[in-house]
Amino acid sequence: MSHTGEIIRGILGILVVAGLVGWFVVKTVKAAEDPARMVFKWVFTAVVLCFLIWVVFPMVLSASAMYALPLAAVCMVAMIVTWRHDLAGLVANPFAALYDGGNDPPDPHPFYSVARARQKQGRYLEAVEEIRKQLGRFPTDVEGQLLLAEVQAENLKDLAAAELTIEHFCEQAGHAPQNITFALYSMADWHLQVGQDRPAAQRWLEKVIQLLPDTEYALGAAQRIAHLSTAERLLAPHERRKFIVVEGPRNLGLLRRPTPPKAVGGDPEQMAAEYVRHLEQYPLDMEARERLAVIYTDHYGRLDLATEELEQMIEQPNQPGRLVVHWLNLLADLQIRSGADYETVRQTLQRIIDRDPKMAAAEIARNRLALVKLELKANEKKTAVPLGSYAQNLGLKQGPPRGLYGESGGPKLPRARG
Repeated sequence: MSHTGEIIRGILGILVVAGLVGWFVVKTVKAAEDPARMVFKWVFTAVVLCFLIWVVFPMVLSASAMYALPLAAVCMVAMIVTWRHDLAGLVANPFAALYDGGNDPPDPHPFYSVARARQKQGRYLEAVEEIRKQLGRFPTDVEGQLLLAEVQAENLKDLAAAELTIEHFCEQAGHAPQNITFALYSMADWHLQVGQDRPAAQRWLEKVIQLLPDTEYALGAAQRIAHLSTAERLLAPHERRKFIVVEGPRNLGLLRRPTPPKAVGGDPEQMAAEYVRHLEQYPLDMEARERLAVIYTDHYGRLDLATEELEQMIEQPNQPGRLVVHWLNLLADLQIRSGADYETVRQTLQRIIDRDPKMAAAEIARNRLALVKLELKANEKKTAVPLGSYAQNLGLKQGPPRGLYGESGGPKLPRARG
């Protein structure tokens, strides 16, 4: 029984070794750049090994041992010539892998070059088919789903199909908030450009607020809703563009002192009133609130009201840091233009530094702090009244402009609600 057990163990050992060798051979053939050549190498190696085992080794034990060494040397040279590139690769590949990634196959990813070519050729249905083939393998791919919706909306003019594609994309888990926002923005733009449907565009922008509440993306969507084009502006690209030419002064050569042409623009008081009405409907429109703050400062001279408008935006939760820094710098500009003292401007710029002392905006604020006094002096020179100008125009003064002050002496200013 012991002899039989040894035979069985020997057979099992041979089978295990043969299995491992076979697995290694198959693996090297699959990983080879030229599988046919790799198969030839293994066949040649097997022939050489059989020659050594059945011919050379018996000669060592016989009287022909003197011929065994040259034959063995020839076999070794043949093996080295056959496997020289693979042996060199064993040494060089680990170092080369540090730069080129080694022989690991690249991660599979979809290809949309064929679909884009079909789209450019005007073969839109074939483009959709190619995109769907790739999405069949990569169903959550962002580029493919957005490209599919683009072809459906812009090329096929099928907004309903594009909506289904975007809805399916937003329902998938794992997408980044910026990708979801971009998809919803794109759908809103297609409704404006293709369907000229403002309510539909607003509905898709409102989905950003619903899916990503209390985020900067929701604030951005509210900003876009406030600036959605009216029906007249939607039709404007299809109409002939009109250019307004401002009439200049007549008899220019007879004028003793030519007057400069009037600048094209709205009345600051009228613009302020429009901004106030707009903010009552869209209180999160930061651009309109910012412009209103500038008018409060430059036209009405009310830095306090401008500060109130800017502070509402600065203190709004989830505002992007770059916008907060922009508004703080704008507040410092308005303070300098209004003649505020150095300490007031310094505190405003210090708020930028306190937000994050290591960011680039903080370093810019530090550099500006060193120049604030120079800015204040330059502003004093600009606003200084030349000597004698008040006396010359004294007879023309008839009180403050109408509409700015009431009976009580207080300013009649349009005020925006927060």
